[in-house]
Amino acid sequence: MRENPAPDPLEARLANRMAGLRAEQGLSLEALAERTGISRATLSRLERGETSPTAAMLGRLCAAYGRTLSWLMREIEESASPFVPAAAQPCWTDPETGFRRRTVSPPGPGLRGEMLEGRLPPGAAIAYEDSPQPGLEHHLWLLEGALELTVEGVTHRLAPGDCLRYRLHGATRFHCPSGGEAARYVLAICQP
Repeated sequence: MRENPAPDPLEARLANRMAGLRAEQGLSLEALAERTGISRATLSRLERGETSPTAAMLGRLCAAYGRTLSWLMREIEESASPFVPAAAQPCWTDPETGFRRRTVSPPGPGLRGEMLEGRLPPGAAIAYEDSPQPGLEHHLWLLEGALELTVEGVTHRLAPGDCLRYRLHGATRFHCPSGGEAARYVLAICQP
């Protein structure tokens, strides 16, 4: 978690949307803390935009709300045009691990798929406890570096050019081994 002296507009919209989702679902901070394992104080600071969430926190919040991170990001984007120039593709960086996520092709009305680019620095790992929506179809194509991807207890070691296809029903862990270059990949996600 990183302190945010001057939040950027994307993070401010993210904080507002997280507060809105909790209100829409009629959850107290205590109830959401119980569901996610994130402390009430931290949730309050996240919703006020006083601190930035980590990728793991966002994963737990998305699972609690039944949304993918991409759908959450789409809800806070300014527009949903069919053409998404590179300069307009939203990027988010996890303050804890340095993981960088770029929304290449956001989800949209009437579309079942989305595409993102991930960049995980050497030695970094991100674990997601659960799928935000059981049965999501994932296609991960590794472009650079090495990646150890554990899907529901099975670890796959990917090299550049490798593709791993799976339906997500449980926990995942992304790990870029130390000593090499960052793992850069494209992840296509299809709604069930």
